[in-house]
Amino acid sequence: MDCSLEGQVALVTGAGRRLGREIALTLARAGADMIVNYRASRVEAQAVAGEIARLGRRSLAVRADVSRPAQVRAMFREVERKFDRLDLLVNNAGIFFPSSWDKLTEEAWDRILGVNLKGTFFCAQAAAKMMMRRKRGRIINISSLGGLRAWPDYMHYCASKAGVIMLTRCLAKALAPHILVNSIAPGTILFPGEEPSSAIRRSIRTTPQRRAGRPQDISSLVLYLAASGDYMTGQTIVVDGGQSA
Repeated sequence: MDCSLEGQVALVTGAGRRLGREIALTLARAGADMIVNYRASRVEAQAVAGEIARLGRRSLAVRADVSRPAQVRAMFREVERKFDRLDLLVNNAGIFFPSSWDKLTEEAWDRILGVNLKGTFFCAQAAAKMMMRRKRGRIINISSLGGLRAWPDYMHYCASKAGVIMLTRCLAKALAPHILVNSIAPGTILFPGEEPSSAIRRSIRTTPQRRAGRPQDISSLVLYLAASGDYMTGQTIVVDGGQSA
């Protein structure tokens, strides 16, 4: 399977840290020039851009709060000015925090829906306008197992990620046949050096694979969807070790 992205330009939101960083570096190793989006992780994003440059790829770290459409539009104008094309968007930026139903505030609701769902749409909208000029492109939305299963203490998060899954399906139909739109729904992902909480340990015990996922379990699938899967669109692929089986 040819997973080369040579000559392509990709943008990953929330790419300064954790999963976004892993995805950006994986795509760069496959040959893509990279735009590394961040909101607050400036130092980390610049470090990722530096790593990408050392791989011999063009790279650019761009600050934008994806929940602010004006900042999203400004980011994509910068992409157009510097790269003059966009082949791949990975909507990875997201936030996650608990709240019981009776203490969930409007501010908390708007904050999580603003980044996780609103941001995903407006980034996809701006990216698709660029991609349509070349009549090709791919959008990959990072959703969550929480978009498919009910977690009562995270109902605002679950609602946002369920929205991302339906948005993926709608965009796939709206942008066909030129742009493929798919979603990846990770389960529990642990990063090197992280100590699992008691809740994560309980989750692992109920997972058929008996382990948490690794960042590369997700980034390798992103690469597959970016470089192959030409007849796949509107799908959500669950990567959770069998927990939702």
